[in-house]
Amino acid sequence: MTYRVLRRLAWRLGQAIPVLLVVAVIAFLLMHLLPGDPAAIIAGPEAGAEAVERIRVQLGLDRSIPEQLLVWLTHLVQGDFGTSLMLNQSVLQALVERMPVTLSLTLVSFAMTIPIGIGLGVVAAKFRNTWVDSAVMFLALVGVSVPGFWIAILSVVLFSVTLGWLPASGYVPMSAGVWPWFLALLQPAAMLALFQIGFLARMARSATLDVLDQDYIRTARAKGVSEWRTIAKHAFRNTLIPVVTTSGIILSLLMGGSVVIEQVFALPGVGRLIVQAILNRDYPLVQGTLLALAFLFVGINLLVDVIYTWVDPRVRYG
Repeated sequence: MTYRVLRRLAWRLGQAIPVLLVVAVIAFLLMHLLPGDPAAIIAGPEAGAEAVERIRVQLGLDRSIPEQLLVWLTHLVQGDFGTSLMLNQSVLQALVERMPVTLSLTLVSFAMTIPIGIGLGVVAAKFRNTWVDSAVMFLALVGVSVPGFWIAILSVVLFSVTLGWLPASGYVPMSAGVWPWFLALLQPAAMLALFQIGFLARMARSATLDVLDQDYIRTARAKGVSEWRTIAKHAFRNTLIPVVTTSGIILSLLMGGSVVIEQVFALPGVGRLIVQAILNRDYPLVQGTLLALAFLFVGINLLVDVIYTWVDPRVRYG
């Protein structure tokens, strides 16, 4: 059984290598399609044409795009993601400094999304076609439909400016205390989770309804098992099978959505870093950040595969 699981993970990891290569090439080409000259940005508005050309040669931007791509891929194979033009530090160092912020925001938001989304979906399924079901689905629809940046700004106005309950911006590292760290992330994580909670609630409701219509659930009810015990003991685990797959997608979407939330709440994470890098035409930083995020997404998919083999035993022998 363990051998089959390891073989499956090795196969998925092998499939991820060409995906990462494609992501690297696309990231490289997209940055070179953007208007603007990074050499001119680095040199400044007062620099002459000779100074700009000298910087362009130093950065290797005078070479053809295929040559630049080949050089960059060669450096990637050696573990060199390049040096940020904007920060004047290695891309890996910049990512290591800011990744804890993005991961903290994503994981806190994920910890909110999963129990709330599944709980709302199960409750809606239990009280199907009642006002409870309608209320939950209405809230889910609002969460899916409202733009994240807009609701985040309203949240800052209400909870930070008007009521003064939560900090409006900034990040507190966990080394300064778990409670200050959590308090700084509570509002941005909740705003980031809203959309995914609505999506997961609808998914969990649909999955629970499918399970509750199965014969073994009717048998449990016929034996006199209470409704909530039937759901908790017999239906819940089977409900988790499609939800686990969805959870991997949700975790990836939360990480991608952190770009907007980090801008609104001024969090010094990877999302905010990549926006600044794009605005400054920092090729190495954008390319390296996108590739690092692609690595994380691949890791999330592998983790989902492992969890899926635990939730659904049939996968272990497939």
